[in-house]
Amino acid sequence: MIKLSKTVFAFLIFGYAFLYIPLVFIVVCSFSESEVPGIWTKFSLKWFALVFQDKDLLKAAATSIEIAGMSATGATIMGILAASATTSCDEYLGRKCLKKLMIAPIILPELVIGFSLLMLFILSENIFGFPKGRGIMTVTIGHTMGSVAYVYKNIRSCMASIDKSIEESANNLGARSIVSFLYIKVPILRHSVLSGWLLAFTLSLDDLVIASFLTGPGATTLPLLIFSNIKIGITPTINAFATLFMALVSLCIVRASWRSRKKRGDYDS
Repeated sequence: MIKLSKTVFAFLIFGYAFLYIPLVFIVVCSFSESEVPGIWTKFSLKWFALVFQDKDLLKAAATSIEIAGMSATGATIMGILAASATTSCDEYLGRKCLKKLMIAPIILPELVIGFSLLMLFILSENIFGFPKGRGIMTVTIGHTMGSVAYVYKNIRSCMASIDKSIEESANNLGARSIVSFLYIKVPILRHSVLSGWLLAFTLSLDDLVIASFLTGPGATTLPLLIFSNIKIGITPTINAFATLFMALVSLCIVRASWRSRKKRGDYDS
């Protein structure tokens, strides 16, 4: 077993403290009665009740979840197709170029992606009359383009490890390519596809830069709402909402960890 030195251990503790103390601070302040965020007076749950009365906050959260779900699904479909084209298909002209283009969004700043898509939508609207203005659709396209590279890398790494002889055997037995893909590759890739979808969902839910370029009336996402409220004065309702969100995520993590341990125990037995 490798033992950590005191210096490395101290840096490790400092790093985790730097990451998680602000989250603990938000949780603590969400139970304060003070109307000034960050100041503790006495224990109160009124801000949690006000969360469900804030229509703008709930609408922005619903919009963010809707956009994140659609963009994650689109990015996952594109990632599967691109991964299949760069691993399963025979060598073809432009294959190496496609690999580099698929990872370009990881290298490019979100500022460049958002601005370039905005110019593209303006040009398309002037020439074809589509899309008419900016809204949920344009933000969804932007988030899809921003997260597809991460999904592609996640799925491609798993797809490249699949033994091609399995699919070739299915084809020799008369199965079409689409059949062998659905019944052989998809079950093997299901965990990578799910993790890629969740990663794209999280990236979309957290995005501020791309959405600020492509949003319009009726498409205000949660990060945009919080960022705009900071300029005029944020309320402790945001602290309460963040606490509820962290509690939901923690429950999902605990649930997933419990199921994983249960399956591991079933396999061991």
